[in-house]
Amino acid sequence: MKKLLIISAIGCLLMGFTLQKESPVYTTSQDPLKESIERGAEVYTEYCVQCHLGKGEGIPKTFPPLAKSDWLTKNNITNAIRVVKYGQTGEIKVNGETYNGVMAALGLYEDEVADVMNYILNSWGNSHDEMVTEEHVKKVTKE
Repeated sequence: MKKLLIISAIGCLLMGFTLQKESPVYTTSQDPLKESIERGAEVYTEYCVQCHLGKGEGIPKTFPPLAKSDWLTKNNITNAIRVVKYGQTGEIKVNGETYNGVMAALGLYEDEVADVMNYILNSWGNSHDEMVTEEHVKKVTKE
């Protein structure tokens, strides 16, 4: 009986060490905004880079810049989400330059809109304190 108890105790200890090694370690380094920005970079590369270019610089007089864009940083973020979600027609002023073109609706899912917004709002000299979420995007309607 003593041998059985000792073997059981050793088995439990070994199992405990095994479980401890295989258990995932969760740290506070998981950052939802950083993950969203990474996904948003992929969306940007697939849908936006053709017009706004690789560093968000845009094409003068044709496609507005997203880099250091006063329209993004000073404008209501809801309007920017609306443009990404539904497209844009008509005149806008970005960094003192007037643009009067068309941005077609890209057909993105709401989570993709949130991710690309987080990427744009936190790249190329832009910074935004609050994370754009899928729930925020869902609330934005076409006007």
